[in-house]
Amino acid sequence: MKAAWRLLVLVLLAGLALQLYFVGRIALMTVLDPESTAFQRSEAWLIARNTGALKWRQQWVPWASLPDTLKRAVIASEDASFIDHEGVDVEALEKAWEKNARAEQRATQSNHRLDAARPSGKAGVTPAAKPPKIVGGSTITQQLAKNLFLSGERTLLRKGQELLLTLLLERLLGKQRILEIYLNSVEWGEGVFGAEAAAQHYYRKPAAKLSTYEAARLAVMLPRPKYFETRPASGYIAARAGTIAARMGAVELP
Repeated sequence: MKAAWRLLVLVLLAGLALQLYFVGRIALMTVLDPESTAFQRSEAWLIARNTGALKWRQQWVPWASLPDTLKRAVIASEDASFIDHEGVDVEALEKAWEKNARAEQRATQSNHRLDAARPSGKAGVTPAAKPPKIVGGSTITQQLAKNLFLSGERTLLRKGQELLLTLLLERLLGKQRILEIYLNSVEWGEGVFGAEAAAQHYYRKPAAKLSTYEAARLAVMLPRPKYFETRPASGYIAARAGTIAARMGAVELP
């Protein structure tokens, strides 16, 4: 029993030490720009392993030099209530849960219809319906917390750590610094990280010279940048970018 208690105490102390480490790292970000994120390092390793070459394009741009068009576009597309929430948008999470539940229900009903249509004794001849697309409800701060420190696994423990990091980011850095780090580190294609690299990669110009529509197109790519990187003529991107461009005028910046 004593050994079990000692083990429990050690686990709790290790957990506390980890949280203090995170607090220290985030506190340093008030004055120091992060050189890389956990997500960037993971992606760079995967690219190097698969291609034999390190592909990493990134250039830090300070807040004052980041274009307001891109700031507004990303907020409008990714997190419309960014200015108002304290790191977590409960309403967005509820909507995402409802959408995912409806998508799961439709997929289940479709599979039932396919099963009923199969000839007797020939199970598996008719392909199953596509799995439902999972919609996230993460805020910009939550995305940054995950990218900075965490792996891509989906567990309750990792989600709990993400929420704690989100609150720390909001308390220690504030909205402006959060958005600055996010725009300089978020993935915009394979090996392409940050606004400046994205502007150069897609438009061969500095981020400061992006037009309203170009900024909107980049913002729309963020949920699936590597997918849309290979589909520059995507009708969805064009239509969605027009919608985001129309909303940008009403976006308040931190």
